[in-house]
This record gives sequence, C-alpha cells and structure tokens, in this order.
Amino acid sequence: MIRIRRRQSRRSLARPVVEGLTEPVDLNTLAVVDVVDEGAGEGGRDVTVGFVADRLAIDPSRASRIVADAVKSGFVRRVASQEDGRRSCLELTATGERAVAAAHRTRQEFYATVIEDWDTQEQREFARLLTKFVRSLDGAEEG
Repeated sequence: MIRIRRRQSRRSLARPVVEGLTEPVDLNTLAVVDVVDEGAGEGGRDVTVGFVADRLAIDPSRASRIVADAVKSGFVRRVASQEDGRRSCLELTATGERAVAAAHRTRQEFYATVIEDWDTQEQREFARLLTKFVRSLDGAEEG
C-alpha cells in the first residue's frame, strides 16, 4: 500500500496525460478535472469547491485557488446550482472532457499492460477484491 501511495504522490500516471494533451494543463488542474468528472457521475450531487477540497483532502482555500486556475485555463466552468442559485457549482468544459478522456485512456492502457500476463480469472478476482477494498475504505473514512 505504501508503494502504491508513493506512486500516486509522484503522479506518475498524470504526467503522460499532460504531455499527450494539445492544451497545456498542470497536474493540479488535472486533479480538479478528475474530481469534477467523478462528482458529475454521482447523480444529482452538486460539485462545488468544497466537494473538490473533500475529494483531494486539501483545505478549502487551496481548493478554491486550484479550482480558480482550472476555470481560468478553460478546463472547468462555474455554473449556478439548480437547487440553490446562490451556490456556484463546477462542470467540465469540452476541453476538460477531452482531458478526462485522455486520462482514462492513459490509465486503462497502463493498467492493461501491468496485468496483461494475468489470466482472466485473476483479473476478475483482483477487480472484485479491489472494489470491495475501496468500498470498505470509503466506509471507514465516513465512519
């Protein structure tokens, strides 16, 4: 687990995504784009600066700065909440959606290479156990 965390800290998977995009993007912006994409998939939940802060485990003032950079660079836009017009929400722009697609593609290619010599049963079992682990982890953090 420590080795996995160290690799994530170095953002070794984010660098190829950044290098492969036609639009320049820094790693913090890519992190915001990932969170906005993740939040949009959670059905009806407003994606706010607070949501970004929570998901990236950073303080709200830092989240506000990196979200502002993501907006300024054109990857994310602010929109009014459908539930509360006074609240500002975040959504991906077309540029942000291209960055998400590139990130997903890069990660899928990387992990496919890592487990390419595993048989189908091993891959399924790993996916099942990893999903179970992440759900347990989420439950432990909420509790």
